[in-house]
Amino acid sequence: MNEEQRLEQSQINPVQSENKLSEKDNIERIKQMSSDDMIAKYFQSNYQPPDLKKARKRRREEVQFHYDFKIPEEMQTIGQGKKFLIRTYGCQMNEHDTEVMAGILTEMGYESTTETNDADLILLNTCAIRENAENKVFGEIGHLKPLKTEKPDLILGVCGCMSQEESVVDRIMKKHQHIDLVFGTHNIHRLPHLVKEAMFSKAQVVEVWSKEGDIIENLPKVRKGKIKAWVNIMYGCDKFCTYCIVPMTRGKERSRRPEDIIQEVRHLAAQGYQEITLLGQNVNAYGKDFDDLDYRFGDLMDDIRKIDIPRVRFTTSHPRDFDDHLIEVLAKGGNLLDHIHLPVQSGSSEVLKRMNRKYTREDYLELVRKIRKAIPNVTLTTDIIVGFPNETEEQFEETMTLVEEVGFEAAYTFIYSPREGTPAAMKKDDVPEEVKKQRLYRLNELVNKQAAQSMKSYENKVVKVLVEGESKKDPNVLAGYTEKNKVVNFVGPKSIIGTIVDVKITEAKTWSLDGVLVENMVEVK
Repeated sequence: MNEEQRLEQSQINPVQSENKLSEKDNIERIKQMSSDDMIAKYFQSNYQPPDLKKARKRRREEVQFHYDFKIPEEMQTIGQGKKFLIRTYGCQMNEHDTEVMAGILTEMGYESTTETNDADLILLNTCAIRENAENKVFGEIGHLKPLKTEKPDLILGVCGCMSQEESVVDRIMKKHQHIDLVFGTHNIHRLPHLVKEAMFSKAQVVEVWSKEGDIIENLPKVRKGKIKAWVNIMYGCDKFCTYCIVPMTRGKERSRRPEDIIQEVRHLAAQGYQEITLLGQNVNAYGKDFDDLDYRFGDLMDDIRKIDIPRVRFTTSHPRDFDDHLIEVLAKGGNLLDHIHLPVQSGSSEVLKRMNRKYTREDYLELVRKIRKAIPNVTLTTDIIVGFPNETEEQFEETMTLVEEVGFEAAYTFIYSPREGTPAAMKKDDVPEEVKKQRLYRLNELVNKQAAQSMKSYENKVVKVLVEGESKKDPNVLAGYTEKNKVVNFVGPKSIIGTIVDVKITEAKTWSLDGVLVENMVEVK
């Protein structure tokens, strides 16, 4: 199926006249129009608002796989002499989406820049998971308005998860007319067409699909460096945790074909990448949506284990889908690292039930027991939310005791933030804000204590460090990560950046390690 056929089947088609003009014919007609009002009318009619309710009530539909993406001929040089800037907020999936958009824009002739004032096109790739992230984006939208006034031809765009929310799109259309372009998570492959429309439009170009898109396999990417790479293995989430908007903004779970993933990993290995991270909103649900083969995440990990790439990680996993076969495969070791990020969110079974996590405290602890039995030296990290609606002091204490019992070496901790469109946002919350802050403080104290204890155990030991570059604080110091994802700072030659070396740890801090390069270092090809 080519691009035109996809457009015919998509939820939002380019507007057609009574003569059913093609998109290309319509664009050519627009160029010839003299009336700004006619142009505005055309592009505004091309908009349908995102619909979170529809996204929640989605039906199971067959996912189509496409290998025919290409930049339209008339857009292949349109960015020559121009620069783009993409600001990324949120998770690793957004980072990966940014790599794809950067790849598309590069193939359109654009050059990347980090300087706002030099950019001819700026995209804000947004996150909807927490209110604070949304506030940051709207703050940046406001800051960009003077630049747009100064440079009228500058194209400003908002994309990512926030664009899938009705309230966000409405707010942009009503209050931020200097934004030229809004598009969602399911139509990134449409970027060349959307940029083209934004160039000729006198009104905002908004294209947001509530129906999740198909899987487009041959999208270009511009990765950061040649050391570590994200590899997306699936999209979407079917868990519908009551606090989370991701199932509505990212759509249903849909897995890439295993042969496409394996081919990508082999290509990265051939290019000399030292580490890959397999990505998915619920990465260990991989393969559950396949109708034609019995192939799950454990099978994929077992196949990737045989590829000559030094390190393989994955994120983010859901305890409910962490099955025995996956544990068995991870226990084989090799390039499958013994650091597992396993979000628990709460240590109270009652709170977990209200969150719709579909496991209990006891289930989680049993899973941890299985993992530790199979992988004795495993490092576990997690995500925790405090102050979920009506969380009692006793329920919070259950979280504290679970953190101690599991012995997490790090945790991302958050105060609950209601997201419009989620069931939890409709619940009455009787936990005072000050109580929430106190609970977060106490939890962080415990996590910090456990992190410092785990780091202390590394002193005088030799660890293998993947050297990523100069330390952010001191250009004379190199920095990298251990197999267990611990930051290590040490002095060494710049020539070892991008290799795995032995470092002896001399001092442990709460969140990092200092060390000395071992002279007989081992470089990994």
